[in-house]
Amino acid sequence: MNPNQNNKPPLFKPEQNKKKPQPPGYRRSPFIWLVAGLIIFAVWMLFEQVQTAQEINLNEFYDLVENGHVQEVIVRDQELFGTYTEAYVIQNQKKGENFTVQYHPEVHGKRIDEVLNQADIDYKFEQSKDWIWSYVFGFLPILLLFFLIYFIFIRNMRGGAGGMLMSFGRSRHRLHSKDRVKITFKDVAGIEEAKEEVTELIEFLKNPKKFQRLGGRIPRGVLLIGPPGCGKTLLAKAIAGEADVPFFSISGSDFVEMFVGVGASRVRDLFKQAKQNSPCIIFLDEIDAIGRKRGAGYAGGGHDEREQTLNAILVEMDGFETNDQVIVVAATNRSDILDHALTRPGRFDRQVIVPLPDLKGRTEILKVHAKNVKMGPNADLERLARGTPMFSGADLAAIINEAALAATMGNKDYIEMADLEEARDKVRWGRAKRSRVIDQKEKEFIAYHEAGHTLVQSLLDDADPLHKVSIIPRGPMGGATFALPEKDRTLFTKRYLMAQLKVCFGGRIAEEMFCDDISSGAQSDIQQATNIAKQMVLTWGMSDLLGPINYGPEPGFDNRMYMPSFEKEYSEKTAEEIDREVKKITDQAFEQAKELMHQNRDKIEKIARALLKYETLDADDVKAILDGEELDKPTVADLLAAEQKKDNQAEAESKNQPEETT
Repeated sequence: MNPNQNNKPPLFKPEQNKKKPQPPGYRRSPFIWLVAGLIIFAVWMLFEQVQTAQEINLNEFYDLVENGHVQEVIVRDQELFGTYTEAYVIQNQKKGENFTVQYHPEVHGKRIDEVLNQADIDYKFEQSKDWIWSYVFGFLPILLLFFLIYFIFIRNMRGGAGGMLMSFGRSRHRLHSKDRVKITFKDVAGIEEAKEEVTELIEFLKNPKKFQRLGGRIPRGVLLIGPPGCGKTLLAKAIAGEADVPFFSISGSDFVEMFVGVGASRVRDLFKQAKQNSPCIIFLDEIDAIGRKRGAGYAGGGHDEREQTLNAILVEMDGFETNDQVIVVAATNRSDILDHALTRPGRFDRQVIVPLPDLKGRTEILKVHAKNVKMGPNADLERLARGTPMFSGADLAAIINEAALAATMGNKDYIEMADLEEARDKVRWGRAKRSRVIDQKEKEFIAYHEAGHTLVQSLLDDADPLHKVSIIPRGPMGGATFALPEKDRTLFTKRYLMAQLKVCFGGRIAEEMFCDDISSGAQSDIQQATNIAKQMVLTWGMSDLLGPINYGPEPGFDNRMYMPSFEKEYSEKTAEEIDREVKKITDQAFEQAKELMHQNRDKIEKIARALLKYETLDADDVKAILDGEELDKPTVADLLAAEQKKDNQAEAESKNQPEETT
């Protein structure tokens, strides 16, 4: 046993003083009590039905005794309770097996015991039951059912706790008290501008008199707008944590039920409880579920439950007084479909944009998530941030988590840069399919295809720098060429876009040059190039023939949702000119890329052969190949053989190690 095995630093840093969450109390549903009561009532009624006896007169009883059709008799004070024989029941198809006879010896003159003894019938005497208890047991199931109905339905309709019917109209929010909201601005990174915009909300919740002194009115509602995973919910929790106030959280879909009017009732209940717990924050997540535009052109049918819920929200926000310390924070990624009455001043009159993080923001987000794991000395978070453009905060958190899992499965002491890059590729494109068997001809197609992308990416100054290239299948792709942008781009120049078009066509051109055929592997490249060329012509006005005119759809308007058919706002002649300009731009980029690749045909050949040998090349490897150098690094087979040899040595050492004695 290795004595240092237990001294390895933990990959995940344990959280200090973390209490285990207590399981919530088990609450029995009222329906369970109702079902239990009905079962008891059914069993009781069944028992009563079984015990129900047929009433006969005394002469019939004597005939039964004389003919031997009575099995046994129970004698009470003024009643005989008897049982037919089984044969008599079957022969006469009696519904019950019992009978009763009203009998009194002083009236009828015969002693019943003498009659039964002569007929040799078993009998016994019993004390008669009290008639009061008989009535009690008879009405007990009815009383039980009545109390069940009272406690489950009537009390709930009067507002009793644990309601069932009236609970539909109660808010389903989650209340986080001051002690439970531990998230602050230190836990939020990458959205510094958004944090600055909500700072005055925190100041208002802490010191409202400061704003009332000059007569200012704090915004009643704040609308957080941004793509999914950018931290809108986290920012709302951080506001509550910084202000040290309760946090009411509910989703827009929680207001809508199958019963009409339930959503509006829940809105009123939510705002009522919020005012009772002021100062506080109400957070409405995914408000577009109930805040869509109203009107005949936007409604999906005759059901207006969402519209009633929206009206209730508008009325409640209008009912805020200047001294009500309740701030409504809503989040959505579809601000273009929200009703205008919801975003007017006095309601959600402040809109805070929560964008995708830039390079600096991604670095800060990675640092926040890296605090909980053990990072290695070669882990460069800034380099990882450069290679993750357009990643959200949730994507970056997933990268750190996937890297930690991969390092754990590899029995490493910390996360290395290779784990981070593999996790990034896995989050963006999927897991690498290393076990997939690929035909040699298909593998050559992929290698030359990626070599064409790699050459154009490396030689063009206007394109992003090359990061690495791989022919290992990942997700739907047979291979991929990765770029490493030096900075975040907010503007796209025409030279940069033309360089991107050339990179897209590099794979198809390489297939024509070296494989004497073309494949479907260029599908995504052609689609990407077509989209870029259309944007250049329709939206960005980069066509020399059409000029700076916008022919695209209105920004922020979803035509697929609100209009059954989209009519072009230009003539057929203009449409033909647009098609010609798009083809002209793509043809120009294709020919220029083809000329560049013919001039460097030998370099493409070297890159492809290196890919077939090593499967993955980084930027330094490609630069060495372009400079005419020979690569000297282990192949994939060498790495697998070395790993197998290492495992065999470890197994042999464990066998030769003497067993420990106690």
